[in-house]
This record gives sequence, C-alpha cells and structure tokens, in this order.
Amino acid sequence: MTNPSPDIGPSTSVATRAPTRAGVLRAAEKMAQLLPQTPLLPLELPNGGTVWCKAECLQPVGAFKIRGAWHRLSDLTDDERSRGVIAVSSGNHAQGVAWAARRLGIAARIVMPNDAPQVKLAATRELGADVVLYDRPGGEDRDAVAATLVAQSGATLVHAFGDPWVIEGQGSAGIELAAQMECFADGGPTRVVTPCGGGGLAAGLALALPDAEIVPVEPDGWDDVARSLVSGAIQRVPRDAPPTACDALQTPATFPINFAVLSARGLRGLSVTEAEVRAAQRYAFSKLRLVVEPGGAAGLAALLAGKVAADGRTAVLLSGGNVDPAAFAQVIAHHG
Repeated sequence: MTNPSPDIGPSTSVATRAPTRAGVLRAAEKMAQLLPQTPLLPLELPNGGTVWCKAECLQPVGAFKIRGAWHRLSDLTDDERSRGVIAVSSGNHAQGVAWAARRLGIAARIVMPNDAPQVKLAATRELGADVVLYDRPGGEDRDAVAATLVAQSGATLVHAFGDPWVIEGQGSAGIELAAQMECFADGGPTRVVTPCGGGGLAAGLALALPDAEIVPVEPDGWDDVARSLVSGAIQRVPRDAPPTACDALQTPATFPINFAVLSARGLRGLSVTEAEVRAAQRYAFSKLRLVVEPGGAAGLAALLAGKVAADGRTAVLLSGGNVDPAAFAQVIAHHG
C-alpha cells in the first residue's frame, strides 16, 4: 500500500482538503513508479510553428484519467478499500478507476450514461467494474444516482474531476511534460492547451505548471468553464446545449474545487466547433499516426483553427483515444 504523506493522507476529507502542487508532485512520483511516460511529439502546424503533443491517448486505458484514479485509489485506507469505490463517467474516468481498482483489488461500480460510446462501456466492463447506466438524454442526474449508491454501500466516491486527489493526479501529466520539454524544446512550456470538461485536468496543469499559461478548450455550447471564468461565478451548461461528439467533455458544470484553482490563476478558456474537432482528429491521424477521440482533440482543434498561437514552446494534451472504430473511420474518410 502506498503511504501518503502525513499532511495529505487518506483520512483527510474531500470536502475540506484543497489540491496542492506538493500533491501533484507526489502523484507524479507514483506515476513514475507505475507506468512509462507517454510520448511528447513535435507537430508542425499548417500555418507555421511547432506544437508539442503529449500523447495521453497512449495510456493503458487510452486516456489521462488513469492518473487521477491511481492517485486517489492508492491513497485509500484499508477500510475504505474494503468498502469499494463508486465513480461517474462517460468512459475515460470509468476505465481509469476500473484499471486502478483491479490492480489494487478494490470493487468498483461506475455510473455511466446510456449513450456512452460502446467501446468505452465494453472496456470498463472488461476491466471488471460493475456498470450502472443512467439516462443522460433524459436529463437524469448522474451525481444523484452516484450519491444514492454511496449511501447504500458506504463506498468511496471517486469523482471524475471534483476531487483533490484526482486533480493532483491529472496534474502529474504537467510534471512529465515540463521535464520532457526541457530536454527536447530547450525549456519548459510557456503555454499548455488542454481539452476541458469539468476542469480536473486544467486545474491539475495549473498547479503543476505555475509559470505556464493554461488554456482550457471546450466544445461550442458546452463552454461552461470559459463562461464561469469570465463571469467570476460557476455557470451551468444550458439544457438545450447542442449535440457534440466530445462525449468526454459533456459535464453540466464545474465544481468549486476546480473553479477555485482555475480562477486563482486568471485563466481564460475558449471553444471549438464540431468541424474543427474533426479536422484535428484527421490531422493527428495523418501527421502523428495517432487515434484521438473527439474530446481528446479539442485542444489541437483550437491550435489548428488559429484560436490560440504556438510559440515554439506551446504544448497540447491529446487527452484520450477511446473512440468507436466506425465513428473514427467515418471522420477520417470525410472532410468538413
């Protein structure tokens, strides 16, 4: 069992503990002992300039979510492990939690939307987790479903983004990124462009990289984090939000724990269109030979569309690659 440091141990409540850079560094140490670093790949942009791509789509579960899940679950007490964990996810966090739970011998139940990509549902079940479906199109509240399960079982809730351990774990990608760029780009990142759903990854990167500009990118109509940062208060996605292929970024609202980190850094977000996301998926496949899911390509979409500049030490997270094969084949076979 991993022994947590005394000031941020497993007995500390999620409700009272704030994520810290020290926690990010501890999570990075855990990841260094667990898995190889994901590659950092240079990519020439069509309008000139180079961006450095952190290929989190090549993680064992196909997404960065393995980081936060491992940091959270490996810090549970023996009693907490015996009662299991519950998570809510459209698929990537689900697989991260299921992977960590199987490795640590912890029972996991995952609340997932009934319209999640089949590849994500199947992979989560294959990892041994019990999947509980909820009706996202029908407006069912996934957090309410999870809360009921927690109350019934006494299991620990491992939230996809609103958890200090999860935020710190996601931030470990930034620690790796900085070290890799020191080697290959003659200095750490000046700007990091990242897909953003609930803000767990963006908040983790903000803690990990205090000297870099962090740019959260969301799908058009689902840009609640960007609107929250402008208004100074948490905003929700409207009920009539447009459909998006970026299932991994369909969160109804960020949490105070994430918003506090993001707003303290003065971040500003932006959004991308569905066509821009598809173009980014095609570009990553053509130039990097990588399969990147729609949500995982949002940051690259912003760069390709010229919505954010690359200065030679700009990096982008390719955060996930879990996409249904037929859907991906259709994207790369067509333009527009």
